[in-house]
Amino acid sequence: MTALAFAGALVLGVLLAICRISPVPPLRLAGAAYVTAFRNIPLLVLLVLFVFGMPEVGLLYPLFATVALTMALYWAAFVCEVVRSGVRTVPRGQIEAARALGLTFTQCLRFVVIPQALRSMVQPLGSVFIGLALGTSLAAAVGVPELTGQAQLVTLKYDNPLTSFALTTAVYVAITLTSGLIAGRIERKVAIKR
Repeated sequence: MTALAFAGALVLGVLLAICRISPVPPLRLAGAAYVTAFRNIPLLVLLVLFVFGMPEVGLLYPLFATVALTMALYWAAFVCEVVRSGVRTVPRGQIEAARALGLTFTQCLRFVVIPQALRSMVQPLGSVFIGLALGTSLAAAVGVPELTGQAQLVTLKYDNPLTSFALTTAVYVAITLTSGLIAGRIERKVAIKR
């Protein structure tokens, strides 16, 4: 679920960031409204709203897909801010020079801004991934059989909460440490050697 939700959040987050830095005011406003709304609503509230609210309006999807979609929509707001802040690290003069050379907004993003901005986005995107991985534990609250939900089932079956949740904790620690190490390694790999 984490990988699927992160992929969705990455795609939507980049599109939202493009809206937020767009020279078109309605796009900027729409992107800002989305980010403000989703960053200020607790993830658990969104999960309950989507899982139990979508069927009420006739939208019936599998539980796993609904939770993955909700996670992607929620974390896209955070990805958007990471991308937007990465873009802001590119000196304004380079963007103006690209525009002066006749590059369109899209070409400017593709050839000038994004390659430079990616360097500063690696570690924050790693943090978003870690937050999403830990946030998937909330899916157990709406009935998705993910890691925490499985630990609850094991606890109910064998009446040994300490062991099952200690193992669950160890798995979450392994996921977060591995993700952090991978993000650090990628960041060092794309860093400019001076």
